[in-house]
Amino acid sequence: MALESEVREYIAYWFQLGKQVLIRNGSETLQPKSVIAGDRYSREFEECWQKIISPASGDCYLQGTSETIGQMLTPAWEIHPCARCAMPVAFRPNGMPPLSCPCQDLANWPDSELPHPRSPVSTRSHLSCLCSRLLKASDGEEN
Repeated sequence: MALESEVREYIAYWFQLGKQVLIRNGSETLQPKSVIAGDRYSREFEECWQKIISPASGDCYLQGTSETIGQMLTPAWEIHPCARCAMPVAFRPNGMPPLSCPCQDLANWPDSELPHPRSPVSTRSHLSCLCSRLLKASDGEEN
């Protein structure tokens, strides 16, 4: 089952590559200019996410896919990395894998020379983990 946080991250990653989300059965599109703001998602992304999960938005799709965001939030769907590009892809675990990845219409993707989409990172907690690892490593060298 895809958790809401996984679907949200899935949308955030694809937004970072320029994909849009079609809402109201395709009559409107969403694509925030910024997705990440420091250690959290941007306000603009959060507003898009709220529109995407709102029942008033009707069926919402990631550009280049056929499953709705609502379907992805049910137990019948999971999100895993694409075998070709490592980007998140939605599929049914008890069925056939998706016929294509949403990256199929992105020119020159995957591109190992460009930064890949990412989630927000808390600098404080990241540095704390690094310090802990360094302390453990130095303790191991002293013994």
